[in-house]
Amino acid sequence: MTKDKILFVEDDPEQANVLRLYFESQGYEVMQASWGRDGVEMARKNPPDLIVLDIRLPDLDGYEVCRQIRGNWRTSQTPVIFLTDLKQRGERLAGLKLGAIDYLTKPYDVQELRLRVRNALSRSKFESLVDPVTGLPGEKLIDSRLQEIIHGRNWAIVLLSILGLEEFSERYGFVSSNEVLRATSLVLTKAVGDLGGPDDFVGDPGRGDFIVVTSPETVTPLKERVVTELKRNIAYFYPVADREPPADKAHEAAPVISIALGTLTAEEITFTDASQVMSALIKRRAVVATVPH
Repeated sequence: MTKDKILFVEDDPEQANVLRLYFESQGYEVMQASWGRDGVEMARKNPPDLIVLDIRLPDLDGYEVCRQIRGNWRTSQTPVIFLTDLKQRGERLAGLKLGAIDYLTKPYDVQELRLRVRNALSRSKFESLVDPVTGLPGEKLIDSRLQEIIHGRNWAIVLLSILGLEEFSERYGFVSSNEVLRATSLVLTKAVGDLGGPDDFVGDPGRGDFIVVTSPETVTPLKERVVTELKRNIAYFYPVADREPPADKAHEAAPVISIALGTLTAEEITFTDASQVMSALIKRRAVVATVPH
């Protein structure tokens, strides 16, 4: 079983060591950072399941760390618990407005922190049954659906990947990148509803990937329609000035979003487990279009 991963951003070495030893003994995987910038970088490179964040740090304060974590599409939904020795109501409200799910005032009982961590992770796992941005079935429901079909016949699976979202988010903000994901989910569900059958399935495993389970005869018209509509829809999320190639070399080119597709059918390959499906789809994935130009 995969361990839940917690990132502690705490500059007190003694307290950080206590947290690491205690939570590792409770079966968690622990990541640690003493500086705010290091915490932001670690979260982006290796997203944790939960972040426990001290407000008073030697470089950035915890609010700014939380703001930057929320501003990256990879970590925008990661639950955050604040640790602070500040007791004023206004300070608590500032953290909650940034999206923190809980607040613990120092000195605190480490067992109380463990219970709050456990509860936060339980809520997060329940909510992860559907993707919080697109509302589509998430990884667990996708695995369940794939397990149902892989030993049968007359199925096809399409992986659609939106590549380049991280660069897009850094340029235009995570709200814009989330809108790209929502638009993609709407295009997919509409196309599957119009072209597919009642047992077809659309899921969102995250990281800009989407899974469609359909029939072999639906695959070609589905892919053609989705790519055509996505090229048009995604272009609208770029500023007008960035929808065309720059007129001069001094103007920075817009970050490119690529649309990639991979397809599998029951006749082509045999699986013993749903976990093999994604790897096989990624190997077959190829870029079929780019946006904005």
